[in-house]
Amino acid sequence: MEITIRDAGADDVPVILGMLDSCVEWLAGQGRTGQWGTKPLSQSPRTVESVVRYMEVGAAYIAEADGRPAATLTLTDAPGAYLSHLPPVGEPERYIHWLASDRRFRGHGVGSALLEHAAEVTRGAGVGLLRVDCYAGGDGRLVRYYEDNGFARTETYLGAGDWPGQVLERRL
Repeated sequence: MEITIRDAGADDVPVILGMLDSCVEWLAGQGRTGQWGTKPLSQSPRTVESVVRYMEVGAAYIAEADGRPAATLTLTDAPGAYLSHLPPVGEPERYIHWLASDRRFRGHGVGSALLEHAAEVTRGAGVGLLRVDCYAGGDGRLVRYYEDNGFARTETYLGAGDWPGQVLERRL
């Protein structure tokens, strides 16, 4: 399977939301509802606004597998306001938002390819720090996924409704 990565634009918002919905469906099917619940994220005006806002202030990418959209992430210069309670890093950074893959492509490396692309873009901008945050509850598989992709744990936090979060970083 050939993986290519392209810039995403406003026309890709439905594709990105479809990938998020695919993740919710997959997680809920496994009884893992703590991360994103059970309802399609595309039905949440707050989520749609977040996806669009991060695309407007950053750069969104789509990984295609054999020409079909398979995964996405958005890269900005800072974390979201929901992490404003954490100490600032004190240096330039790039921050990953909304990494998601269409679950039909699970296990094909599309997410890892996007994470490597984000590292290359960050390095190319002369920035040495790439960060991300994720759901840290349940079995911890998501945190381990980022660790397997070169990230190290930094701060833990509780989000709205005591949602357990983990910030991770990758030095470049």
